[in-house]
Amino acid sequence: MKRIVAGLIGAGLAAYGGTVAYIQHFDHQGGPTLSADSPTLKDPAAKAAFDVLREARCDYCHTKGADLPFYFHLPVASTLMQRDLEQGLRHFRMEPVIAAFQKGDSPTEEQLSRIEEVITQNRMPPSLYLLIHWHAHLNEDQRKAVLTWIDAERRAHYAGNGVAAKFAGEPVQPIPESWPVNADKVALGEKLFFDKRLSGDNTLNCASCHGLDKGGVDNLVTATGIGGQKGPINVPTVYNSVYNIVQFWNGRAATLAEQAAGPVMNPVEMGSHDWKDVAAKIINDPDYGAQFATLYPDQPIGKDTITDAIAEYEKTLITPDSKFDLYLKGDDKALTDQEKHGYALFKSIGCSGCHSGPDMGGGAMEVMGLEHDYFADRGGAFTAADSGREDVTHDPLDKSRFLVPTLRNVALTGPWFHDGSVKTLEDAVRKMAYYQTPAGKISDQDVSDITAFLKTLTGKYKGVPLEQVKATP
Repeated sequence: MKRIVAGLIGAGLAAYGGTVAYIQHFDHQGGPTLSADSPTLKDPAAKAAFDVLREARCDYCHTKGADLPFYFHLPVASTLMQRDLEQGLRHFRMEPVIAAFQKGDSPTEEQLSRIEEVITQNRMPPSLYLLIHWHAHLNEDQRKAVLTWIDAERRAHYAGNGVAAKFAGEPVQPIPESWPVNADKVALGEKLFFDKRLSGDNTLNCASCHGLDKGGVDNLVTATGIGGQKGPINVPTVYNSVYNIVQFWNGRAATLAEQAAGPVMNPVEMGSHDWKDVAAKIINDPDYGAQFATLYPDQPIGKDTITDAIAEYEKTLITPDSKFDLYLKGDDKALTDQEKHGYALFKSIGCSGCHSGPDMGGGAMEVMGLEHDYFADRGGAFTAADSGREDVTHDPLDKSRFLVPTLRNVALTGPWFHDGSVKTLEDAVRKMAYYQTPAGKISDQDVSDITAFLKTLTGKYKGVPLEQVKATP
């Protein structure tokens, strides 16, 4: 009997070893490649990072259409692994990163931060994957190579203006003090932003929901529109929205001008019915007529010109010079020890994986509930607003995927989350750690420290602390 057992064990080990050897060969034969003229081949740091990510075969679970090993197609294994593949695609997509390597471009700030997060936490590749793909285990030198590349990319492409040298490779950078604009269009757009004639009954303007004295929001659970109607979703801040890759929680608007057009015609928001009606109100104002004629001589007053001017004005709604910006620019005394520790926790827990760049958000769309089921725990009906990006793309992988909100001035923009369900900043921190990061439940002290850090992100608008900004200019 012992010989039989030993024989079975030996046969099993031989089969396992053979499978591992076959998988290693398969992994090395496939995967992303670089063309002979790729600039990455001449960049030692980028080439080393590419080699690490290719060795780990991150593309298996984080790209669509990868040629998967044979065991992915076995009846039982296929069922078990399909969920892992879907989760990999929902968590992070490697296609744009691979494309950046091939072209010699830099990935986005958010892509760099997501990679940094999992490498720093040593979370990828996952343990079960490594049971078969031995060669994919990343040693310290490999992990260091990826982090060195990320630091170099940030310093070369994303370092903020005036940032201290020691912080030039940080995932968060100081927010710039200005944005290139046409000053005359800004002046026109500012008037339109506060003009209630854009609404159907002349009672609401853009500032009705995006109060400059309220952190760029309305501090309500969901928006209140024409006739007191309640909207389905929490109002995103207009401050620093110029940094967003798309607009609205579900990204349905590609530009600030497209975003400005949406509420005007929405029957639940500003309730106008036709852009011709809006234009007629504007045309009857002689002051507007002269401005439009000068700035848009070959275009009629209408949707395109009105929203273009509003968008130009919104580009100026940036809020630099927070305490944290001063710290990043070299003023070590700008933050307390607790606030500095909060920033360290913010990075180590994984918050900076999504909330990166000068705006600390707006650079990507991410799934709500990556680590735990937020909607099941929240309770209540799953609404159309909860569908997120899926409502636009109709791709199941985009279910509950939302634009990552900026954390700039976050202390002023409550209640928080797309559904406005969170009443305190501390609770927002606690829930974000649990639902979006592998940290799960964090201590009250950690919550307090991270919250203290987030409060240092409140900046200034036109040199005035945001807490002191008036409702109208």
